[in-house]
Amino acid sequence: MATLITLLTDFGDADGYVAEVKGVLLSRVHGAALVDITHQVPPGNVRAAQYILSRVWHHFPRETVHVAVVDPGVGTERRALAAAAAGHYFVAPDNGLLSFLAPDAHFVSLPIPANAAPTFHARDVFAPAAGQLALGAALTHLGQAITDPLRAPLPTPRQEGTGVVGDVIYVDRFGTLISNIPAGLIGSGAHVTVGGTDVGMLRRTFADVASGQLVAFVGSNGTVEIAVRDGSGADKLRMGVGAEVRV
Repeated sequence: MATLITLLTDFGDADGYVAEVKGVLLSRVHGAALVDITHQVPPGNVRAAQYILSRVWHHFPRETVHVAVVDPGVGTERRALAAAAAGHYFVAPDNGLLSFLAPDAHFVSLPIPANAAPTFHARDVFAPAAGQLALGAALTHLGQAITDPLRAPLPTPRQEGTGVVGDVIYVDRFGTLISNIPAGLIGSGAHVTVGGTDVGMLRRTFADVASGQLVAFVGSNGTVEIAVRDGSGADKLRMGVGAEVRV
């Protein structure tokens, strides 16, 4: 029986929305451990939510239930989903947020209760479904099996001559520009540019350059990142998601 539930939303912490979701979960799964991945996803930014959840979920134990709600289409005809993959469970809107799941993941479309608030499916649809999964309910008991969830994966890098071209796919709170270029595609002594700006040779960590200088390195998720030591790469470069990265 799974009693570990993670939460990822764009609700922030100024209002009581997260608390309402947690109240529903704890009312259904007494003693559940609730882990906040983040509630600071930029409002409506499904791609940012996809990136964050894609790098976090597999660090949790099997049987964890992941509740991910960044849902600009709440209350529309978009489906509500539950999914199972690699021993984990997920509940999220059908807007591409779960595009990182492997092709062999299993999905069901969740029914929308008649009394669900059209603007708060996190509380009235996703939290109750997550509670059922945490209590051991089979995925197929929650809804109708589907094979066509919306897939909107993050962009992938490409080879170009002797180099690799990718994109910034996420900017963290430090202003670090995180690319989609994995370390496995680049060699030693690689040279990095972002948006046409020369960043220099790939380094090991921030301290390899002077304070205020640009630095490129392989980050903790295994992809090339660009930062400023003791500053913000995004601010210094005036760049963000979508900027071209060349290695």
